[in-house]
Amino acid sequence: MKSSSSLPAMIIRVNNNNTSQEEDMLATEEPLEIRIVYTHEDEKVQKSISVTMRTPGSDFELAAGFLFTEGIIKNAEEILSIKHCNSLDKNVVKVELKDNASVELGKLERNFYTTSSCGVCGKSSIEAVKTVCLLPETRDDSLTFPSEIIYSLPATLRSRQDVFDFTGGLHGCGLFDNSGKLALCRED
Repeated sequence: MKSSSSLPAMIIRVNNNNTSQEEDMLATEEPLEIRIVYTHEDEKVQKSISVTMRTPGSDFELAAGFLFTEGIIKNAEEILSIKHCNSLDKNVVKVELKDNASVELGKLERNFYTTSSCGVCGKSSIEAVKTVCLLPETRDDSLTFPSEIIYSLPATLRSRQDVFDFTGGLHGCGLFDNSGKLALCRED
């Protein structure tokens, strides 16, 4: 499998006292710069807000999710467009916000060099670790899941991790419905 998320490389495989040179697949990781364009005092402002390491692939979803979970935007409806800044450099994404989007950059308490680590690195205080995204107020306390569904989720997710199959080196996450059906899988 050759894609932007993996690449072939020559390796030396060691097996007991024997070595052999062969081709293997490695997971790739590249920087992604996230820029936003928003209206401030009737003028368009472009600001670079983050550089994160990621496995190339779902960059637009990553940028939108980052803006939401950091509280920069309140919902997806505030996004006008997401695109790469140019066709040659797929490592810079520009998110243009609608004119009525209320951007709250002052709430950010992170030095925005982020890594592919847990998401805590770069936070400037314990208080800043708390997620600032606004979630719906409605909650269903009666929602329950059979243990069989919960226990089946890791294997279901793992069965859809194609890049991990080739490289052995990526995290996976999934979005499941309440019956345990996998709706979306991403690797990084």
